[in-house]
Amino acid sequence: MLTLLKIRNLALVDELVWELGPGLVGVTGETGAGKSVIVGALKLVLGERADKSLIRTGEDSCTVEAVFELSDSEEVDAVLEEGGLEPCDGGLLIVRRAIGQSGNRQFVNDSPVTLALLKRIGEHLVDLHGPHDHQSLLSTERQMAMLDAYAGVDMEQFREAWRAWRAKQIELEELQEAESAGSQELDLLRHQVDEIDAANLKPDEEDEIADRYRRASNATRLVELASAAANVLGGDEGGIVSLLSEVQRYVRELEKLDPTVCEKTLGLEGAVLELQELETTLQDYAEDLDLDPKEAAELEERVNLFESLKRKYGVSLEAVLAHRDRCADRLDAVENRGERLDQLSAEVAKLRVVVDEMGRKLGLKRKKAGPKLAKEIAGQLKDLGFKQSSFEIRLEVKREPSIHGFEAVEFLFGPNPGEPMQPLRLIGSSGEISRVMLAVKSALADQDATPLMVFDEIDANVGGEIARAVGKKMAALGARHQVVAITHFPQVAATAARHYVVEKDVAGGRTRSRLYPVTGDERIDELVRMLGGGGKSAREMAISLLEE
Repeated sequence: MLTLLKIRNLALVDELVWELGPGLVGVTGETGAGKSVIVGALKLVLGERADKSLIRTGEDSCTVEAVFELSDSEEVDAVLEEGGLEPCDGGLLIVRRAIGQSGNRQFVNDSPVTLALLKRIGEHLVDLHGPHDHQSLLSTERQMAMLDAYAGVDMEQFREAWRAWRAKQIELEELQEAESAGSQELDLLRHQVDEIDAANLKPDEEDEIADRYRRASNATRLVELASAAANVLGGDEGGIVSLLSEVQRYVRELEKLDPTVCEKTLGLEGAVLELQELETTLQDYAEDLDLDPKEAAELEERVNLFESLKRKYGVSLEAVLAHRDRCADRLDAVENRGERLDQLSAEVAKLRVVVDEMGRKLGLKRKKAGPKLAKEIAGQLKDLGFKQSSFEIRLEVKREPSIHGFEAVEFLFGPNPGEPMQPLRLIGSSGEISRVMLAVKSALADQDATPLMVFDEIDANVGGEIARAVGKKMAALGARHQVVAITHFPQVAATAARHYVVEKDVAGGRTRSRLYPVTGDERIDELVRMLGGGGKSAREMAISLLEE
């Protein structure tokens, strides 16, 4: 359940720390007191988009933090792990939203998450319903999920079988389209493969050939420079090496006269040897550069071939070779399509047999469970004031399966006798659809795994007796779930296990909303206010509602 909700600087709330308990939690207060802030905070926890207009006037940011204790965190853990996060530790899940002037952030167990991931997590945490929040009930996919939950259907095996069949079917369809490939396409594929194969490319040869071609194209100038440098070093007269040899003779004479000079001339011998080696190296380099013109032409032709292939097929030789492989695969698929078509057709047929059998069993369970669930929902509707209403779950069998099976479902409702039933999505009255939703939730209370249900004034536009029935239904749901009911009706508030009041006050010249629990006489006083006046009779009525 939701054990703690902390709000700071959100709209009229400066600071709120709300520790919720189990069962039905009632929230009341005058219109405009700030009850909507509670719902707004929960929507933020569920991943609804937010903007800086939510920040309390005069503040830089607002935060909402919710702490959930999950007895079974398997579904939430699966979403967390898919998002790259650690699973819940002991079922504890902490969600925090921070809305600032410069941007918004969201965290789950202190790890930053995307808004999309938070929304997916939120779907497993809170089921929130207001006068206009019934999209989940109106969705035929959601209706099918409700029916399957009631029927005890595990859809995962069927979905795996359907995905395997569908993937193979798509592969077959793509190959069937390839079968109609014209001779022009086949000729083009063969030409491209042959052209690249003829080049006998190696992914790592481009740099080597480019270097060799660069040297070949500049060979004349390179020979001139290397030869000139070698001549400066080793010329017969005036060359550096010749001059250093003369220096060596002078130094030897010095050493004979003064042996201490040896320490000062140690590097001379090495310098002479290194310069002699450099001269030899430059001469050898110049001789090696004397390339055969035929070889230079071949290198130029190779470089031009590389550039031509890259212009046609990719920015590098690796890309050109990758293009070649794709063409070869496509060509192979087209040329050998007959054999592959037979193989794929057999595989598709085999997988379809599995889907058909699993779908048949699935359909039998749905057909059996549909009337039972419809009867149970109809009974719940009668308790909520629809004494002569009708409710039906209609299944339409399709020839081709979807990921949901071979059936499409539609929940039909007729609030008035003698009038035809209509799909729920066509019912315009928010009051009616709210009670239908409560009836469905009550019928599926044992199958619904959502920890927290929030009902935001769904008792609007109903009479006192109906409001009392709504309260009793919510209290019954509270025996299986944590339920928060935001209501204007004392008949609903009186059924709550815990009752909280939201009110506005002014402190330091600023308006703020605060929430506090009421028990005993304070709770009676709040019910009296909701009944519309004071006096002994109103007080007796409030006490009577609590005693019931």
